[in-house]
Amino acid sequence: MRKIILLMASLMLVAACEYHETSEPEEVVGQLASYEHLPGYFDLYWDDAKGRLIIGVDKFAEPFLYQSSLARGIGSNDIGLDRGQLGSTKVVEFERSGPKILLVENNLNYRAVSDDVDEQNAVDESFAHSVIWGFEVIGESDGSVYIDATDFLIRDSHGIAARLTSMEEGEFVPDATRSAVYMPNTKAFPDNSEIEAIVTFTGQPTGEYLPTVIPDAESFTVHLHHSLIRLPDDDFEPLAYEPRSGVIGLGFGDSGFRDYATPIGEPLNVAYGRKFRLKKKDPAAAVSEAVEPIIYYVDRGAPEPVRSALIEGASWWNQAFEAAGYKDAFQVKLLPEDVDPMDVRYNVIQWVHRSTRGWSYGGGIIDPRTGEIMKGKVT
Repeated sequence: MRKIILLMASLMLVAACEYHETSEPEEVVGQLASYEHLPGYFDLYWDDAKGRLIIGVDKFAEPFLYQSSLARGIGSNDIGLDRGQLGSTKVVEFERSGPKILLVENNLNYRAVSDDVDEQNAVDESFAHSVIWGFEVIGESDGSVYIDATDFLIRDSHGIAARLTSMEEGEFVPDATRSAVYMPNTKAFPDNSEIEAIVTFTGQPTGEYLPTVIPDAESFTVHLHHSLIRLPDDDFEPLAYEPRSGVIGLGFGDSGFRDYATPIGEPLNVAYGRKFRLKKKDPAAAVSEAVEPIIYYVDRGAPEPVRSALIEGASWWNQAFEAAGYKDAFQVKLLPEDVDPMDVRYNVIQWVHRSTRGWSYGGGIIDPRTGEIMKGKVT
């Protein structure tokens, strides 16, 4: 009996040791120097040996923009998953709970535009937020924690599977074994960190469009892009949406929202129009240059003579800005060779090919809080 008790005690001790070893966060701080380091708004670290992208998180409870996009598309005009297509823009923040980091999307559909913090909290706590992803802490040092973001990056962030299902093109799911971070288009800058991933989907096609544009009917690969963007400062006055103005409005669920600080008897719904941050260098002058002109860059992939026509035609918009009192406030240039069109810092007129003739459309990355256009995008 004594031997049995000793044996059981030994097994319990071994199990406890094994549990302790596997439950401890992996220590990566000492290895960071050996990884490719991309310093920026969020520092990025590429572990080439393990094929993982590590993010250094040093900002908690500090909202920022998370933008998902489709960098490389499918090519079907009917399905509509185009190269360069922008996905949803979310205001998010990191929250820590012990060994776990949560990426939380704030619910901006319901707000209290008020200086009263208690009034703001009452609205905030009345409506649900969404946790987009949970990360495990794998190391920490000097106020920063490190998370492995690889699984987050290679998921279906663009809703591709749902789109194909709705089009009756088949049931497809991401295949992690055929997906990876794409480092050539992963970069970091002071106000934005840009990450790209190769994502492969597998399934059985049931429609008529998808098999015509992919080489293997049971799998296809796209590039998904993720932008982590510093929010702009408060020196911006939102534009109240006026349907008669011709300005594109943002309704409820976009930059439109319900303001519960509105006096009783007045409508709760608030809607903003989209606009760039444009200011005169000389506010008193009838015509003045802009502090920062609006510059659109034409995709280098556009063939001639289309490329030159795009630059010339888009430049005609400058006449409208001149009539509004701005000199050279709207400019159109060729995209520099070393610039990724997905970089949020550049307004882009992007050239997209499809298997059949299609159409042009516009959009952009909009600050959901105010309606400010942070990146204009024309396809």
